[in-house]
Amino acid sequence: MTVIPADSHHVIQVRGARENNLRNVSLDIPKRRLTVFTGVSGSGKSSLVFGTVAAESQRLINETYTAFVQSFMPSQSRPDVDSLRNLSAAIVVDQERMGANSRSTVGTATDAYTMLRIIFSRLGEPHIGTAGAFSFNLPEGMCPECEGTGEASTVDVDQLVNRDLSLNEGAITVPYYAVDSWSWQIMVNSGFHDPDKKLRDFTEQEWADLLHKPPVKVKVGSNGFTYEGLVAKMQRTWLAKDRDSLQPHIKAFVDRAVVFARCRLCDGTRLTADALSSRIDGLNIADCSAMQISDLAAFVRGLADPAVAPLITGLRELLESLVEIGLGYLSLDRTSGSLSGGEAQRVKMVRHLGSSITDVTYVFDEPTIGLHPHDIRRMNDLLLRLRDKGNTVLVVEHKPEVIAIADHVVDLGPGAGTAGGEICFTGDVAGLRASGTLTGRHLEHRARLREQVRVPKGQLSIKGADRHNLKDVEVDIPLGVLTVVTGVAGSGKSSLIHGYLSGQEGVVVADQSPIRGSRRSNPATYTGLLGPIRTAFAKANGVKAALFSANSEGACPKCNGIGLIYTDLAMMAGVASVCETCEGERFTAEVLTYRLRGKNISEVLGMSVAEAHDFFPSGQAHTILGRLRDVGLGYLRLGQPLNTLSGGERQRLKLAIHMAEKSSTYVLDEPTTGLHLADVDKLLALLDRLVDDGNSVVVIEHHQAVMAHADWIIDLGPGGGHDGGQVVFTGTPATLVSEGETVTARHLREYVAG
Repeated sequence: MTVIPADSHHVIQVRGARENNLRNVSLDIPKRRLTVFTGVSGSGKSSLVFGTVAAESQRLINETYTAFVQSFMPSQSRPDVDSLRNLSAAIVVDQERMGANSRSTVGTATDAYTMLRIIFSRLGEPHIGTAGAFSFNLPEGMCPECEGTGEASTVDVDQLVNRDLSLNEGAITVPYYAVDSWSWQIMVNSGFHDPDKKLRDFTEQEWADLLHKPPVKVKVGSNGFTYEGLVAKMQRTWLAKDRDSLQPHIKAFVDRAVVFARCRLCDGTRLTADALSSRIDGLNIADCSAMQISDLAAFVRGLADPAVAPLITGLRELLESLVEIGLGYLSLDRTSGSLSGGEAQRVKMVRHLGSSITDVTYVFDEPTIGLHPHDIRRMNDLLLRLRDKGNTVLVVEHKPEVIAIADHVVDLGPGAGTAGGEICFTGDVAGLRASGTLTGRHLEHRARLREQVRVPKGQLSIKGADRHNLKDVEVDIPLGVLTVVTGVAGSGKSSLIHGYLSGQEGVVVADQSPIRGSRRSNPATYTGLLGPIRTAFAKANGVKAALFSANSEGACPKCNGIGLIYTDLAMMAGVASVCETCEGERFTAEVLTYRLRGKNISEVLGMSVAEAHDFFPSGQAHTILGRLRDVGLGYLRLGQPLNTLSGGERQRLKLAIHMAEKSSTYVLDEPTTGLHLADVDKLLALLDRLVDDGNSVVVIEHHQAVMAHADWIIDLGPGGGHDGGQVVFTGTPATLVSEGETVTARHLREYVAG
């Protein structure tokens, strides 16, 4: 058989990769195989997989489009690498939460609802028209009352105003309406009401103008401006948007002032009466959407009609894939914005499983997040299925169960940040075990059960919990100990803890949600560390502290202290380039002449937390840096933009800040996310320290090392969705291992036995 040159492209060749902390890395990644990238947080895994291989593949594909089309695409600069050869098209399946738009649901995001609409338009009785008549996002299908959102909102006027005060006395309690603010001045000078009159004495007309008047132009002196009633303006600016997309203080106000109730006309189904009247086997499309996906799959299996046979087959396979991937407990009407990062990633995965395209590179970022050991096995099967279709699968992952199925492993390190960025090992799993690297040594590592568990100092009781799938749950959460809440995906862990514990007094929640902040925000600004650093520089140089802020007087005037110049090239993709004036250092030349123990402000912000901890041997800066180091963020640079942090890093950053508060109960949501096996031990030591300092720690977690280390376990299940929502075990880990009958018990027993 003749060998064709095309057959030689069997590896992706990376040569001289220097993105972020990578140190001139060169390696070959086998194509059409499953490669797992391991290494501690900050070792360079993401820089290699996402920042180099996937980024260049996507950039090259974008370059094949015309300049006009490229102008609508996000700009991508070329990664810092000498050469990349034999790339195939890369599809990144990440954990970015899906849009917070309430019109996007699991059904619309997976196209399952679109298929269902077509089936109903053909088979539904009575026949009411095209598939569009079943869409809550199209005028012909949406409920006329709520416009397809399923919710009606009513405003509690007493949350907007204090009737006992006049406008001049500050009667309006809506954000941005404080006395002397611009919005307040428009109200007071409009002429529609007497600003010294108590609101309770207003006439009916004055109330109507204050609350509901539509926008009108009003002239005061020589100035013209627009006046609008309070409720009218709220409806237009805040209530028309998704609650999740509002700023935190506005969201808190809206949640307080507005009552969201099910739409009376459509009963929350979002659809017209016609759409709801059409049925198949006694069920309408809203009934199907509200069903658990595993039940809907069974319903669709029972449908048979030659007219739509291919569609029924396609929908059945899609629903069965969702069940197989461990999402059978969701329903199609679940909003996309309410999915966790792990759930969102798995929903995106399903779209690709049904694809006919092969020979592409799939890139996954910790696909096991949010998965119980029971569900990880299913996830592994899917990764192998994608590979077996002829694709290259690259996975960044820490869990030994996923590393075990790899055809090829790339281990980065040896440390994090400047101590990382090198290849420590490449080869198969057996080779990794024998390699002596940090990952290799920890593959077989097992946390042992505690010899002695702590005695609780009291308890927080939850009674009658029925949010989402919880079935009237009653449970006591012990205080003064380390409690782990576990259970398969969808069993009700988050509903129980975030729904009934998080809001209580003295409870601090550190989760993985994005930290709101611009590209100017970094660990130094977010933790309050910049304050003492600026003060130290000001004191040492006899100048004012504002000079040492890149958001204030010391900022480079050319780039406004960002360090980059963003150029909009109109028809072409925009470009970000390093500012030539400050060379990316963000400060004016004058500011950079001031030094603190030989370092300028830019050099200090370029330090890692660990380096800065040594550089500031005492004072407030040393204390804050110590907390950041304690939560395992010693490798982060002080000036690193917050939007570059992973979910696990964001959670640990929040935890470091909360540790400064005198809390009594900490709630952590999967704190092992993004942690290397070696770092899990450090996390356990940190949790122990929090408890030994007199706090209670409640952790939602699937990691067996954390379960084994707990004083108390609350296990939910037995399954997910309507098969879950019950407490199936409470007690010590030792009791769970010796006597437990649950899925968790079985896996923990295997884990402890080693």
